[in-house]
Amino acid sequence: MYYRTLGTSGLNVSVIAFGAWQIGDPDFWGADAEADPDGVVGAAVDAGINLFDTAEVYGDGRSEEVLGKALRGRRDKVYIASKAFTESCTPEGLRIACENSLRRLGTDHIDLYQIHWPFTASAYEEITPVLQALKTEGKIREIGVSNFGPEDLDTWMKIGAAVSNQIGYNMLFRAPEYEMLPACRRYDLSILAYMPLMQGLLSGRYRQLDDIPMKRRRSRHFAASREGTRHGEPGHEELLSDTLEELSDFAEAVHVPLAVLSLSWLIAQPGLTSAIVGARKINQLLANLQAAELDVGPAAIAQLNEISYPLKRAMGYNCDMWETDANSRIH
Repeated sequence: MYYRTLGTSGLNVSVIAFGAWQIGDPDFWGADAEADPDGVVGAAVDAGINLFDTAEVYGDGRSEEVLGKALRGRRDKVYIASKAFTESCTPEGLRIACENSLRRLGTDHIDLYQIHWPFTASAYEEITPVLQALKTEGKIREIGVSNFGPEDLDTWMKIGAAVSNQIGYNMLFRAPEYEMLPACRRYDLSILAYMPLMQGLLSGRYRQLDDIPMKRRRSRHFAASREGTRHGEPGHEELLSDTLEELSDFAEAVHVPLAVLSLSWLIAQPGLTSAIVGARKINQLLANLQAAELDVGPAAIAQLNEISYPLKRAMGYNCDMWETDANSRIH
């Protein structure tokens, strides 16, 4: 494992972070009799992962509870990142949300406390003093944002502070490269990437799009006729299938699992600090951790960029994977 500095914080975090949503929300991810939350978290710490990401909304708080339990006896070796959801972002609500997260996590501080989604810009001034107070009190160490686009960041950074922006970013969703990533770099914000394997699409597990669980077929990649979608767009299913086939063929040709190749590509992107990888089983985690040690080289990166570019162009500038340009929550 190797490490990169989290924005201007001085904290050195692992290039692969552990995403705890999967271990605490079986309603979304599906039941798994072989899931081993304590074991997989312990294996992550032993492998050098020191950044663990969760949110109050994941499993309605269950993710924080499971993660906190799994980190008992290991808390001093790691950094915990959690997120406050939009409904909590009022002066009174944010403090309550933070206190509840601390209780569920069983800790006296959260190392990186993030605002989960942008909201009404005029309210930023109301919650910034609360965040600063929580920091002064030692209940949080650093402030981050999540899903903030260029305009959102411009507004936020004029009022408050942040060391990172957590965004959806992977080889099948490169929209952040147009404007969002340059904006993060302008403000010296670390980029934390969630959905680095596009919720399993880049794992090599699914042969057909119809094999993908319904709750993971709601992004703009998929047609509006799919159950659970809300974007109303035709989607890009044929292009998505073609891209996955080409990526799988390339992975096979270079003898690297598609998931490892995808993570290695992501870690190599400019400004990327950490890729947040979820896992419920030790063998799954350890397999993906090979990406931290793999340098695929510029020629392979260029080839992967070329394969994924048509889908990048088709998906456009909108960094909201689930909504149209007109309804995007990211600006």
